[in-house]
Order: sequence, then structure tokens, then C-alpha cells
Amino acid sequence: QVRLVESGGGLVQPGGSLRLSCAASGSIFRLYAMAWYRQAPGKQREWVATISVGGTTSSADSVKGRFTISRDNAKSTVYLQMNSLKPEDTAVYYCNEAGARWSWGQGTQVTVSS
Repeated sequence: QVRLVESGGGLVQPGGSLRLSCAASGSIFRLYAMAWYRQAPGKQREWVATISVGGTTSSADSVKGRFTISRDNAKSTVYLQMNSLKPEDTAVYYCNEAGARWSWGQGTQVTVSS
């Protein structure tokens, strides 16, 4: 079973930036497309961005042009660079393989507020 550990969240002002990290245990990380998801208070978890095994990326319209997903297979880690943050980006952010079939980690809280 793969264990996922997200980190890098925090409180940031609108327009600010954060870089999230998600480290996966085991050696199978490199074989899977990875994704970031988020869940705002009172809302369902939603997809944010995906990166394929080969590095092709896609993202939700709400974050396109502001968020960038990347991966480091040597470190079994996926990243989410978040720029131009907005209050509506406030949520707990999670990573998972692109089909969301692994157990969820604890997530990392991102709060965008002045």
C-alpha cells in the first residue's frame, strides 16, 4: 500500500504563492500518473491537475495559468506550484494517483486570506 504525505500548505495573502509537495512511499510512483485534488469546506473533493508518467500535464480551468504540477521520480514526489492565489483556492489539498485508487493522505491546508 502506497503512503502519501502532503506538505507545504499555509496561510497566504491573495496574489501570493505556495509550493506543495507530496511524497509517496515505495518504488511504484514512477509507473503512475499523479494528480492533485482539493476539498473546500462544505464542498466535494475536486480535481486540480494531473501529470502523466511522461510529464504531460493538464489542469482544471479554475487554476489554469496559475498552478503548475510537476514530478520528481527519483524522489517519488509530485509538486504543485501555486501562483496568483485567490481566496477561492482555500481548501485542503491532496495528491493521489490519477485514478484516485490509493489511500488518501492527511492533506495540507491552504488558506488564502488578507
